[in-house]
Amino acid sequence: MRKFFSTLFAILLGLILVTFAVANRHFVTVSFDPFNAANPSVSVSLPLFALIIAVAILGVIAGGCATWFGQRRWRRAARQHEADARHARAQLAELRTAPRGEAARPALAARGLYLAARRDKQGATL
Repeated sequence: MRKFFSTLFAILLGLILVTFAVANRHFVTVSFDPFNAANPSVSVSLPLFALIIAVAILGVIAGGCATWFGQRRWRRAARQHEADARHARAQLAELRTAPRGEAARPALAARGLYLAARRDKQGATL
């Protein structure tokens, strides 16, 4: 269903762009000389639809770059959190593979963690 709507949207957008291009075929002159408007030294003559579509594309690119630069703080934080999570996973794997000695059990019992040692207060196995 999503692919259908994407295709439908692309077809409608294409029809709108073609209609816009046919309706705005006349040429316009774009001048880059602010001092001599009557006879500019740097100017380009192109169809109006090409100019408007090019400006829209440049606007989308500029907006994307501004958003990308604005989100760099969040990307940096995500990289840091990912590194922390990798480190924590490595520590957890190391603790799980470490041998459990009998020396650890009295320390657990002294702190009241009987369930972790699988023994109750009197030392009976659970």
